[in-house]
Amino acid sequence: MAESIHIVCPHCSGVNRVPKARLGSQPRCGKCRRDLFSGRPTALDEAGLKRWLKRSEVPLLVDFWAPWCAPCRSMAPAYEKAAGLLEPEVMLAKVNTEENKRPAMQFGIRSIPTLILFRGQREAARISGTMDTQRLVSWTRQNL
Repeated sequence: MAESIHIVCPHCSGVNRVPKARLGSQPRCGKCRRDLFSGRPTALDEAGLKRWLKRSEVPLLVDFWAPWCAPCRSMAPAYEKAAGLLEPEVMLAKVNTEENKRPAMQFGIRSIPTLILFRGQREAARISGTMDTQRLVSWTRQNL
């Protein structure tokens, strides 16, 4: 049997087992039938972040941001482009720290934007401040 990994659907939060060999061939969710990789960051709340960290086996890059933060807003287009370049090796998500204060406290977010790369439930790398798409992709790949 081919080696498989678990992926949380960005649309319905269903957990899917996908053969590693099929990651690049646009796998679909078995529950909602939508693409598991959308090429866009997924907005997560506290419960969604917990589910992704516990159940998804694809590394997760999380942008902790707030709507009032000008640097966060200026980096948003670069982060959006990075999602299309990094999937399926990494999934990208955004956590609004104004609406989700507990995860921000749990992960010690002191300034925004802060990016944390998770592998499993563990933090693999962290960086604060704005980045362009090329630097964001490079930094992520270096820390995988």
